[in-house]
Amino acid sequence: MKLYNYFRSSASYRVRIALALKGLPYEYEAVHIAKGDHKRPPFSEMSTDMLVPLLELDDGTRLSQSMAIIEYLDEVQPQPRLLPADALGRARVRGLAETVACEIHPLNNLRVLKYLVRELKLDDEAKNTWYRHWVREGLEAFERQLARLPASAYCYGDTPTLADCCLVPQIFNGQRFNCDFSGLERTMRAFESCMKLEAFQATQPSRCPDAEA
Repeated sequence: MKLYNYFRSSASYRVRIALALKGLPYEYEAVHIAKGDHKRPPFSEMSTDMLVPLLELDDGTRLSQSMAIIEYLDEVQPQPRLLPADALGRARVRGLAETVACEIHPLNNLRVLKYLVRELKLDDEAKNTWYRHWVREGLEAFERQLARLPASAYCYGDTPTLADCCLVPQIFNGQRFNCDFSGLERTMRAFESCMKLEAFQATQPSRCPDAEA
């Protein structure tokens, strides 16, 4: 398999974590989205939405969107499970994951931040204030969800799930923008538990082949 991704992309990091947790080998293909490589050939000819990540399977089939990719991987390589076996558990985990992937991330991804600066003429401080506001609001919702679940080492249960694959990259990006994580006890406990595992450590942005100094 080949994973077309960008080291700083949180959506790409989600998929790298899932691949590592499942022990699935892949070829790392860097697409520098900050330089616009995703909008130019050859990547623009492969990806219909011109976004990373893009997973190319051994037969040449290509899959886009991190959540769809991870659920595909969970179906073809069921162990270790990233979604619980029971319907209620899957709904809980998906709810947590989508709080990050559908509520926080879309407001703060690179193309949105660039639009705020280039088109709406926000300065860096205003842009960063925007970013921190939506991350904090989203993570507070995430924390409230966790508070209604049984205590656990990770987001849901005692093994990492799709929710953890989404949470960890969001915390990493939030740290770059000096977001406030105070009072998010369950959220940060899950993050810290994840970062004790090699799958999360080995795939973090600073250890990617295309990581910038």
